[in-house]
Amino acid sequence: MTTLLPALTAKAKSRAHPPGAPCACGEATGTVLADRPDATVIRHGGIVAKAHAQDTHPAELAIRLAVAARLPTTLLAPLHTTPTPLHDRLVTFWPHGTPVDRDDPDAAPWEATATLLARLHNAEPGPFPHPLPAMRGPAKAARAIERLRAAGPHSAADPVLRAWHALPPWARAEAPAPGPPRLCHGDLHLGQLVRAPDGTWLLIDVDDLGVGDPAWDLARPAAWYACGLLAPEEWTRFLDAYRAARGPAVPSDGADPWPALDIPARALTVQTAALAIVKAVAADRPLDEVEQALTDACDRMSRT
Repeated sequence: MTTLLPALTAKAKSRAHPPGAPCACGEATGTVLADRPDATVIRHGGIVAKAHAQDTHPAELAIRLAVAARLPTTLLAPLHTTPTPLHDRLVTFWPHGTPVDRDDPDAAPWEATATLLARLHNAEPGPFPHPLPAMRGPAKAARAIERLRAAGPHSAADPVLRAWHALPPWARAEAPAPGPPRLCHGDLHLGQLVRAPDGTWLLIDVDDLGVGDPAWDLARPAAWYACGLLAPEEWTRFLDAYRAARGPAVPSDGADPWPALDIPARALTVQTAALAIVKAVAADRPLDEVEQALTDACDRMSRT
């Protein structure tokens, strides 16, 4: 990672300025936005360079970039649709956008998020030379369980694993998702939105984009609501906006959405709880209040 950061910083700078041009980007010079095993992200001026995970499939990433380029009013479009090799990673370049303000939860753009999702779910994903890959939401949940098992024993792990085994195979990435496949984001949360210079919100991060059950993209806010972590009025704003935009994941006539959302919401609860335990074990600390609420929800799920 220490070798990657300066190389990625240099790539971002070269994309932001013509050769030999002076740099007057100020505080936005070589800003590290993320530095994790699955993504290293550098900003230089109005350019963001992202080094994707080492196991990223080049052809699948290229198709996902092409989809983003085709849907510029829904997804932030990349500057190029061909990834650039750098060391053992693939790098993509993006225009910089303003993220959601984490310190102002009352201003969370729930309506915009729901409208963007509905637009994505109704979009035609092709045609492309190769089939669009599956949405990676269930695969990420399965990976979280692998990390939980590898983290070692923990008192909260058993109910999480019981809740995991109670899920149907498709939610554990062991079978195709039911129903007609739709274009899905695969890892939807408020950190996956940025505001463009014209003031519109756009979805970012195409690493998990693909075809699957669109209910998965509603599952995280649904799980937060079910666990008491999202206020009922915020959940209602989100759900009403999705329905108003004719999102296909839930009935549009006001019927109960939970038959469609229940399994994905359970899977996202298990995934989030598993990762919370992994982090707590690594830091040698007890679960905090939110993490405990998630594991308690898994315990209730495993008994139902």
